[in-house]
Amino acid sequence: MDIPNIQKHLRKLNLSSWLLYDFRGLNPISQRVAGLTKQKITRRWFCCIFVDRSPIWLIQHIEQSQFRDVVGEVWVYRSWQELTVKLTQLLTDQPSVAMEYSPNIPYVSRVDAGTLELVKSFGTEVISSAELVQNVEAKFSMEQLSGHHQTAQQVLSIKTDAFKWIGKKIKNGQVITEYTVQQRIMADFETYGLVTDFPPIVAVNANTADPHYSPTISSHNRINEGDLILIDLWAKKNEQSAIFADMTWMGYVGTQVPDKYNHIFGIVCQARDKAVELIRLRVLSGKPVCGFEVDDVVRKYIINAGYGDYFPHRTGHSIGTEVHGNGVNMDNFESKDERQLIEGCCFSIEPGIYFTGDFGVRTEINVFLAPADQGGVVISTAPVQNFVVPLL
Repeated sequence: MDIPNIQKHLRKLNLSSWLLYDFRGLNPISQRVAGLTKQKITRRWFCCIFVDRSPIWLIQHIEQSQFRDVVGEVWVYRSWQELTVKLTQLLTDQPSVAMEYSPNIPYVSRVDAGTLELVKSFGTEVISSAELVQNVEAKFSMEQLSGHHQTAQQVLSIKTDAFKWIGKKIKNGQVITEYTVQQRIMADFETYGLVTDFPPIVAVNANTADPHYSPTISSHNRINEGDLILIDLWAKKNEQSAIFADMTWMGYVGTQVPDKYNHIFGIVCQARDKAVELIRLRVLSGKPVCGFEVDDVVRKYIINAGYGDYFPHRTGHSIGTEVHGNGVNMDNFESKDERQLIEGCCFSIEPGIYFTGDFGVRTEINVFLAPADQGGVVISTAPVQNFVVPLL
């Protein structure tokens, strides 16, 4: 654990302590912050990181070997009664603690209700650690940014090759399906040394109107000339600290894209660009911008265009070592994320418009906030798509 960095942010946020807790992997945030992701721990453990002194751990007797290298003082409990007594002692002078809890941001709400009630029963107020998590766990380094850039270019290349392959197959009169394209992309990931947590989305026509559609070996559609295609793909290097790249592109199996597709796709592209413009203006002026505000400007543009009812998801999500990270989300729809965008955070901007049973469109880019002298607002998945790509 980087204790000085955590203590710096505790002071910045006017917090006296952060109570990390996990039971059998329920809280991966605590695992990562504590540096315990590779340990096999089956009993409840706590670690209180104080703003002005060394951490104190509270662990179960039979798992002492899993904590032999941790920084700070280690307290051991055996029974649940002893756990309660020692947790009471641990929190005696802590009127409040930060924990992975939030009524508004479910992505960082990882502590079970029973444990929260236990902590609060000692007269200790539980404060959301959402801001701490973003600053300590969701930011990444310039070295990670470099790897993310490289991955993004590889994923863009894989997407381009997939579109070319579709066009070639159709021109040659060969059978091609959503599933075969998906599996080709998966094979390309392996060739580039990339990994993903789930196969990419390859959707045609009405399936493009389902934001989380995914073909399977038993359920997929054939791709034909005249089809609209959406490809959403995400991957990272096969390294624990590597950062995902996540993007969505649209193609049309033909030489001339129909106006109805170009019109709707143009609206989501303009909404996307409104988000980038807002972020850049705020960064240049030194004013903060929050995740919900980015969602607001995108959603307002789509509503004013007459399609608000057809945009049923948030504008974007945090990106990190997981494709859906624990930093700020561009969201005032599924939840209200009031956290500020900060240097070192990465996120997607991905507005979409979906007409159920007909077609849908989405554009998705990744944005990284770097220091001003290293680029400021960086679109790491550039070039961005501004029109539906004809594939023939």
